This record gives sequence, structure tokens and C-alpha cells, in this order.
Amino acid sequence: PNLYPESEEFKIMPEVFATGYLVGFLEWACILAIKPHLDWPSEQSVGTHINVSHQAATPVGLEVIANVELVKIEGKKLTFNVEARDAVDIISKGVHERFIINKEKFISKVNEKK
Repeated sequence: PNLYPESEEFKIMPEVFATGYLVGFLEWACILAIKPHLDWPSEQSVGTHINVSHQAATPVGLEVIANVELVKIEGKKLTFNVEARDAVDIISKGVHERFIINKEKFISKVNEKK
């Protein structure tokens, strides 16, 4: 919840680790895993695909740990196996793909959409 504070529907949902935050958390773990191998910050990665379960709820205050493994490199496309767990359960498993980009070129291309 709290994903969109202006949303009445989100405001009344149970206070647990929301799926949207879980996805961002898994992306962050993948970014941290590859950052030492990139020419940061000019070379970065962007998420291009995510396919994960959210199989158990995590209450506010319970620590969540992500484990990520880079399992395939195809040129600039990176594929990770991802898993998140809290102190009680595995809360998520799946696959996340990222693509290595040149930040300046990427921003230039995005700005063409304006």
C-alpha cells in the first residue's frame, strides 16, 4: 500500500510489503550485484522484464532479504534468478532481466519522446 497515496483503494489495503515495492527491491538487488562490473554511473542497467511470484505477505517491520544470481549474459541482456525472503517465509521467486545501457544515450533517446 502507500504506492499511490492519492488512491483510496491503496489506502485501505492491509499494511504489508506491497508487490510494487517487492519488484523495486529485487531490481535494486540486481543493480547492486552488477554495479562493480559497470563503468558506473555512465554505464547502468534498466529493467526489461520481470516474472516473479509474491507468495507470502510480510508485515511492516519484518526484514526482507533478496538473493539474486546472474545466470545468463546475452550481449547486453542480463538474466537473473531472484528470490526474497523474510524471517519466516520465502516471499518471492522468479526471473528478472536487465539491459546494460549508456546513460547519456538512453536519456537522449527518451527525451526524443517529449
